[in-house]
Formats: sequence, C-alpha cells, structure tokens
Amino acid sequence: MKHYVVAVDGPAAAGKSTISKRLAKILGFTYIDTGAMYRAFTEYVLRKGVDPKDEKACCALIPEVEIELFPDGKVICSGKDVTREIREPHVSGNVSYIASYKEIRLALVELQRKMGEKSSVIMDGRDIGTYVFPNADVKIFQVASVEERAKRRYIENQEKGIPCTYEDIVADVEKRDRIDSSRAFAPLKPAEDSILLDTSKLNIEESVEAALKIIRDKIGE
Repeated sequence: MKHYVVAVDGPAAAGKSTISKRLAKILGFTYIDTGAMYRAFTEYVLRKGVDPKDEKACCALIPEVEIELFPDGKVICSGKDVTREIREPHVSGNVSYIASYKEIRLALVELQRKMGEKSSVIMDGRDIGTYVFPNADVKIFQVASVEERAKRRYIENQEKGIPCTYEDIVADVEKRDRIDSSRAFAPLKPAEDSILLDTSKLNIEESVEAALKIIRDKIGE
C-alpha cells in the first residue's frame, strides 16, 4: 500500500496545524506538527537557562533533547509534558531563533523523515515541501494576512487562557516572518511545485474543503 506525504508549509499562525489536523482525520493520515518540535526544543533551551540567541550553546543541548508527539496533541520533551508551555509567549517569541540553527534543524528533520516513512502523513511546517520532503505527493503553501493571522492566534490564546495582547502578537508574527524568511538554512518559501492556499477570507470549514480538493486532485482519491 502506497504511503502519501502531504506537505503544508506557510508562515506563523496561518492556521496550518488546525487545517492539517482536520485533513488528517478525514483522510485517515497521521498528523505531524513539526512546529511543536521546534517549540519543544525552545522550551527546553529556556528551561535550562540557555540564551536562545546563543547558537553554540543551544546546539550543545541536542544530545539531551528527546521529543515525542502523540495523536491527542500531547508533546513530551525530555520527560516533561510541555503541551501547554510551548504555546506560551516566552516560547513563541524565541522559537524562530532555535529553528534557524542548522544543527538543530538537521536533528529534527531526521526525526521528521523517519516519522514520514511509517505511514501516510500530513506534515506542516516551514520547509516541508522544500527541504524535509522535496518529493512530497502534495505540497500546499498556506498563507493569510498578518492581521488575520494575529487575530486567529489571539483568539486561540484567549481560549487557552494564555495571557497576551493583540498588538504583541502582531509584532511577534511580523518578527517570525522576517526571521523565518531570511534564515540562511532552509528558509520559509513556497516550493516551486506547491499550490497556494490563501485562507485570509475563509473560515475553518472552507479552508479544509479547499485543501481537501487540492489533495484529492493530486492523489486521485
């Protein structure tokens, strides 16, 4: 039986994980949230009291970090349940630094590729279609305006009880866009053969339907 790989890339807070989770459930695929991996590593860096901007010190932690993702969304990092912590502002504000370090990306990409070999997967991130799985069966580049992305993240944080302001989230989204797009190794950019999905004016159900059509048109199921 053929295993399919669906890559969903795009900038921060574009709704990739929300859409990808629903798609995986509909299609019976395994959902892999690569962003949670980088967030988990960031949480560990902060937990250890290491400066996220110190690349050498952060990379030195690689042998210590063990990340597990579970179907219910739980994330365990080196023995600690960090499911909630990885969504908090102190992690969100530093994750792009961690994700820009080549050694850390290589370590996590190896783990992501192993996950993608076991079953049909929907994997979201920044460089899935360009670097992690350049031969993915389907590549979607999901975008939305900065204002819409910030609004969605603000509502999400409010629902989870995570303290934040809309203005802070706008600034964080813009900062992450700059860092993700300008990093030297595996920067955020659409793959040449990716299909653009702009969800700025779509609700969740409409976004899922649009993405589902793209996938089914590609794999013929």
